[in-house]
Amino acid sequence: MDAQAESGERRLSTREAAEVLGVKPATVYAYVSRGQLTSRRDPVGRGSSFDAAEVEALALRSRREAAAPAGELAVRTSLTLIGPDRYWFRGVDAVELASRYRYEEVAEWLWTGTLVRGARFTAPPEALAAARRAVAALAPHSGPVDRLRVAVAAAAVADPLRFDLSEEAVLGSARCLIPTLVGALPELGAPGWAGDGRLARQLWARLTEREADPDALAVLDLALALLADHDLAASTLAVRVAASARAHPYAAVSAGLGALEGPLHGAAGRLAHRMLVEVLERGGAAPVVAEYLRAGRRVPGLGHRLYRGEDPRATALFARLEALEQAGPALAAAREVIGVMARHGGGLHANVDLALSVLTVSCGMAAEAGETLFAVARTAGWIAHALEEYQERPLRMRPSGHYVGPRPPRPVP
Repeated sequence: MDAQAESGERRLSTREAAEVLGVKPATVYAYVSRGQLTSRRDPVGRGSSFDAAEVEALALRSRREAAAPAGELAVRTSLTLIGPDRYWFRGVDAVELASRYRYEEVAEWLWTGTLVRGARFTAPPEALAAARRAVAALAPHSGPVDRLRVAVAAAAVADPLRFDLSEEAVLGSARCLIPTLVGALPELGAPGWAGDGRLARQLWARLTEREADPDALAVLDLALALLADHDLAASTLAVRVAASARAHPYAAVSAGLGALEGPLHGAAGRLAHRMLVEVLERGGAAPVVAEYLRAGRRVPGLGHRLYRGEDPRATALFARLEALEQAGPALAAAREVIGVMARHGGGLHANVDLALSVLTVSCGMAAEAGETLFAVARTAGWIAHALEEYQERPLRMRPSGHYVGPRPPRPVP
């Protein structure tokens, strides 16, 4: 049995890869030189071979770009590639990376392409104090994104080097900003872990009053790493537009938070959490799903336009939640929701919001905890995209408006 069969990995020759991509063989190697494909030399010298899943993902992305309306903005990026059933960070399977390394290490990989083992992020005392004062001044009913936006603004003012857009300066700001955001949030749990510098441990006490056990903390860290980036979501595009105008990294992150607060982007986790709580309270998913459908509402936590099956981030989180004893009831409720929809021909699979809701419900977190977790996690990806955009031509993200108003000249009213 050859190595390919043993690993279960399907490999394509250069000619086969070219056929899947609909290009000439020479173009396949151009993709390799640009970092869009990885090749492996055949051990017996018969040329190069390519991971079939990676080739198919690139082909799918190319078809999406080709199908886009004329003039629609397309952004070249070396950060995240999304395929039909998996995704990659800088060419590395993102689920495998997040399963092996902590969030801070995954963030460093996204930023620099180098894995920094044992990476730790530390909030500067001045920035942290300013962010905490700003957050404390907000009304008690303020939401998580409200607090994070204010914390970002306060941290920016405390950083005199924020206008330095060199890679070294932006990375320094990023390593300080993320722990500042977490440290500025109100503390719910007892900080009996002050010597532990892991970001997931710091965030835990801001999300729940319960004491963190190692398994639950590992799931939280996995969720952060899985959510670090996901290509050009609405919030990420907002970040790149701001960075294209050479806004400093704090302002770029603020742009991302502004887009995230929209109900169609950031609120999905909150809705899935509330649905799961209702399923647990009513003792079954069928009546809850029925009410959603009767009201003409979408059942939250299901379906993703980029994946043909289950969201790989959800699959990874469900697998880790299996080992978490307190997650049993919420996990069973989530699977019942999936089963009810499957029996009725919904054709929808679980997405990451449903998996996050299992974590937040089972760990005694509030409905908005998933939104907080998502925003903190995605800050790493936003910074990575800002770094990329700073290397591009300034103000390139300037589409032309298609004017459909009254034709001039018109008299002044």
